[in-house]
Amino acid sequence: MDLLIDSCAHGTLSIALAAAGHDVLTVLAAWPDDPGDLAILARANAERRIVITRDKDFGELAVLQRQPHCGIIRLWDTPASQQVMVCQAVLAQHGAVLLAGAIVTASPYRARIRPPLNPPDPVP
Repeated sequence: MDLLIDSCAHGTLSIALAAAGHDVLTVLAAWPDDPGDLAILARANAERRIVITRDKDFGELAVLQRQPHCGIIRLWDTPASQQVMVCQAVLAQHGAVLLAGAIVTASPYRARIRPPLNPPDPVP
């Protein structure tokens, strides 16, 4: 899968996921300075990448502001030592629904899935 890893996720996460065969882009490698969550989400959507983050703001952008995206994994209460394991499990179990626009909030103990939102109604 194609992934974009936010700067708040642990550095070894990108190495491990790339080694597992994923196409990984990191915010730190893609921009000289952090461009902000909206720009990160827009680029991930344009490139059909799943965002991996610890930041709840991405969910707010996707749900409240209805910003388009290709899936978000939010690592909640996940120590750096377990981020790789949690991400690999989520990608294996929920990859298809993520690509359809789901948001998965995951920890070592559970995963909560918010299904994709319906597209906004057309403006008359």
